[in-house]
Amino acid sequence: MTMRITPSILNADLANLTGEIARIPSADGVHIDVMDNHFVPNLTIGLPVVESIRSGTDMFLDIHLMIAEVDRWAPAFADAGCESVTFHVEASDAPIKTARELRSLGARASMALRPATPIEPYADMLGELDMVLLMTVEPGFGGQKFLDLVLPKIRRTRELIAKTGGDIWLQVDGGVSVDTIERCAEAGADTFVAGSAVYGAQDADAMVIALREQAVAVCAH
Repeated sequence: MTMRITPSILNADLANLTGEIARIPSADGVHIDVMDNHFVPNLTIGLPVVESIRSGTDMFLDIHLMIAEVDRWAPAFADAGCESVTFHVEASDAPIKTARELRSLGARASMALRPATPIEPYADMLGELDMVLLMTVEPGFGGQKFLDLVLPKIRRTRELIAKTGGDIWLQVDGGVSVDTIERCAEAGADTFVAGSAVYGAQDADAMVIALREQAVAVCAH
């Protein structure tokens, strides 16, 4: 299983995003949190800033939409050239339609679930997705403590993905660090969002490499 580290720029210097993204050349992508102060109690960046980031980097852009009316807004991020677009199922009225629209625009379609949202009701639509994102904190703010109670859900999601036979990534987001990544990998995650762990480190790229090596080591056993 390939292990991927996609650092979140939520904890980076937002006044110098191009420079901050350049600090993590070993990353498998850049995780960008779009929040609207409706779906979550925080306001971050929107489409114009994402378009600006897109023009400034060739890195894989992993967009995480924590916004209301996500069915309406998600396609614009695919249109902007982002390689992966994640929508929260709790904010979606038509998740299958949205996933298909994202794929038709050339983006990977990804569905996110809050910690308390079960995966089982969506088992039949996993084939419409390229990734499932399980939040391991309540969405809205960086730097929160990892919720161990999500680990069983990671295991169950991995089992459901295996049954589809498809190459569907399983991403975790929230409190991922050197202290928690092994538990996530052991439970079945293969793609890891790390924000404060990476951008709070003295050498952000060295932390990316170290986190990936930890996850790979778990899978090697």
